[in-house]
Amino acid sequence: MMGGSVLWFRHGLRLHDNPSLQAALQDRSIPFFPVFIFDGETAGTKEVGYNRMRYLLEALNDLDIQFNKYGGKLHMIKGKPDVVFRRLWEELGIRKICFEQDCEPIWRARDERVRNLCREIGVSCCENVSHTLWDPDKVINANGGIPPLTYQMFLHTVGIIGNPPRPVDDVDLKGVNFGTLPKSFYEEFTVFDKSPKPEDLGVFLENEDIRMIRWVGGETAALNQMQNRLAVEYETFLRGSYLPTHGNPDLLGSPISLSPALRFGCLSVRRFYWSVQDLFQQVHQGRLSATQFITGQLIWREYFYTMSVNNPNYAQMAGNPICLDIPWKEPENDELQRWKEGRTGFPFVDAAMRQLRTEGWLHHVVRNTVASFLTRGTLWLSWEHGLAHFLKYLLDADWSVCAGNWMWVSSSAFEALLDSGECACPVRLGRRLEPTGQYVRRYVPELARMPVEYIYDPWNAPLQVQQRAGCVVGRHYPARVVDQRAAAQRNRAAMQELRRMLEKVPPHCCPSSEDEVRQFMWLGEETQAEVSTS
Repeated sequence: MMGGSVLWFRHGLRLHDNPSLQAALQDRSIPFFPVFIFDGETAGTKEVGYNRMRYLLEALNDLDIQFNKYGGKLHMIKGKPDVVFRRLWEELGIRKICFEQDCEPIWRARDERVRNLCREIGVSCCENVSHTLWDPDKVINANGGIPPLTYQMFLHTVGIIGNPPRPVDDVDLKGVNFGTLPKSFYEEFTVFDKSPKPEDLGVFLENEDIRMIRWVGGETAALNQMQNRLAVEYETFLRGSYLPTHGNPDLLGSPISLSPALRFGCLSVRRFYWSVQDLFQQVHQGRLSATQFITGQLIWREYFYTMSVNNPNYAQMAGNPICLDIPWKEPENDELQRWKEGRTGFPFVDAAMRQLRTEGWLHHVVRNTVASFLTRGTLWLSWEHGLAHFLKYLLDADWSVCAGNWMWVSSSAFEALLDSGECACPVRLGRRLEPTGQYVRRYVPELARMPVEYIYDPWNAPLQVQQRAGCVVGRHYPARVVDQRAAAQRNRAAMQELRRMLEKVPPHCCPSSEDEVRQFMWLGEETQAEVSTS
């Protein structure tokens, strides 16, 4: 028996700030086995689109290349984790399995099977918190055993706990004794000698690959992207501001978001958090105190993770204690499919939905627009439809954060109790966010020649204008799926009636202030006219 230690990669697809890697290499005299297991669910692969799978596989390839430099490799195996680890123990006598905590309840059964196996065969099981800033269980315990029901309560609780830990030191891989798999593994399991392609795992392109923006997965790319992002943050801090894209989101330029890298763990959230905090202190020399706002989106991420930990029904309405049971209607005709495919007849919505399918990405403010349109804003369909679609196609979508966003925007949770009577009008909002219309022209080429004054409401263009633009509504571009103004008025009345009828208010999460709502929804300083549907 050779013995050995295993580092089981799941989400933390990186070498920096990796306490599980440190734990696995405590005894360098025994073989080291870095492993990723394709089990049909890990890293969000249960229902996955091409872009998400490609990003994951690029991240695995990047790890493999880094291990290759030191004479090792990332072992990529198709199978069930507990079965793979049992066979490693039987063949090699492994002594330790190390992995990063996946705190969401959807991973609990998988991890418990591995823990039970380790107890049965006497293998040490080492789990470390590094995918989140704080340990969600500690946050819940500090709040009296229940998750903080509001964002402000969450801030208060983590304020009591104190600052999140700083990143752990990098590990020197020189001299590491990398182990090799026994021959039997290649007979019993599908073992990939190099990172597979999405097609090797049964995931195929649904349309021609016409992405305008190319996202590259992996730790190497993520660290480079972080440096570029910090340069933007630096200029923003020098101007005495923060959140560089918040007031004026750029829908056309290359995105500077690091959320896909954080979602897959290619970039440590602690590394990014402390890099931003330290940069702020460097710029202001202690003259200004850093607040949660400079890393606000990271704190929201923590909040949603914590809210989901002990709630296995968090991503659905049924049995979800924090979600209002709003009587959404069933999809009629092809309206849900038209929303998914970007054929609603509302150019701003359609551009966004097509960008999502082709690139796997949407700016946060655009996500809110299409989510509101699907739910309380226009179609009155359940947020569960939108969540399933985003989890398949959105690069940075994870179970808890994505579900939290959908519950918020649909007024199902995290938002004042059915109090969001107004919603963003896709015509007015499109004009404010991208007045040139180039965003629509890029992703909805049917409207490429439509004059800018009609680019967001082409149905209002005179027929001669539509003909000159080569795009007659109803022939070359879909007519509107609904009358959005009338639908929004009906939905607003329905929300008001539901609120009146609720005799017993459930333990509903809601924001603490209007400023919090504006920050989350990226509303900026819109006037009432821009936000309303009138």
